[in-house]
Amino acid sequence: MAGTYNNVLELINNTPLVRLNRVTEGMKGSFFAKLECYNPGHSTKDRIALHIIENAEKQGLLKPGATIVETTSGNTGFSIAMVSIVKGYKCIVAVSDKTKPEKISFLKAMGAKVYLCPANVPANDPRSYYEVAKRLAANTPNSLYINQYFNKENTKSHYLSTGPEIWEQTQGKITHLIGCTGTGGTLTGAAQFLKEKNPDIKVIGVDAVGSVLKKYFETGEVDPNEIKPYQIEGLGKNLIPGALDFSVIDQYVKVSDEPSAYATRELALKEGMMVGYTSGASLTAARTIADTFDNNSLAVLIFPDHGSRYMTKVFSDEWMASQGFVNSKLNGLESHATVEKI
Repeated sequence: MAGTYNNVLELINNTPLVRLNRVTEGMKGSFFAKLECYNPGHSTKDRIALHIIENAEKQGLLKPGATIVETTSGNTGFSIAMVSIVKGYKCIVAVSDKTKPEKISFLKAMGAKVYLCPANVPANDPRSYYEVAKRLAANTPNSLYINQYFNKENTKSHYLSTGPEIWEQTQGKITHLIGCTGTGGTLTGAAQFLKEKNPDIKVIGVDAVGSVLKKYFETGEVDPNEIKPYQIEGLGKNLIPGALDFSVIDQYVKVSDEPSAYATRELALKEGMMVGYTSGASLTAARTIADTFDNNSLAVLIFPDHGSRYMTKVFSDEWMASQGFVNSKLNGLESHATVEKI
């Protein structure tokens, strides 16, 4: 029947590109948000989950009743759980304790078995979520470890989908692509396609203060002294992901927790975009390099997920206060919304 779908997986990809208006006032050029929350699992990770799992099926790596194991900050796990339900697989995920309760609740609601691991340990520590996921996969019969950080199919999924969508939606006029890098698959997969179309497109990677990626990009060295705790989920790393193609990145911009949190709330209050913490980080990065844009610039910012997963984090006044992020610094951005009991 016209206008119907066989299952939710057919809704993955083809997300909208929406102009940013008020949050970029005073900046030269045009700015658009690639709203990945319009995927059925509410994040860009739906793309890699479907692509990697279907690729594994084609190779005969998944048998009926198989268990899919992954390391995740929440979004990839949810996407894998969603795909697993439709395709009849089980799902196990290892997450860091930096992951907020609402994301864990999402994972459990989708039937995933969740293992909570400490965030602030080295990547090779047996307690890290990387090592825990590896161990779970090794000890689970008939299982597949997605390994999004080092799986080239992560990057390829965005080369095949996100990049072509952005090129078509901007009619080839895109001049800048800006996005956060965790695994790096989203930004650099899209960038690979776009650079093939026009090598002059500038690709801006966003990294977190406390992560090693920017310095590695600039020097080729991992500096352990840069590693420190930070709050933005799904951004930055204490290791170098194999899915991250540094060759297509032109520049890295570091952002910190506080301005990124304000920017996330600002997107909701000024643009009506209920998006996640990394979306605010990308906006913060664009503002940081505002003087590099001109009137002919057309910048696309990748907004990876939905704000509903951050209600006890950046959208919580209590959490903001607990981090020392003073509400007055929102410069009048308080929503003025109230709840009155009758």
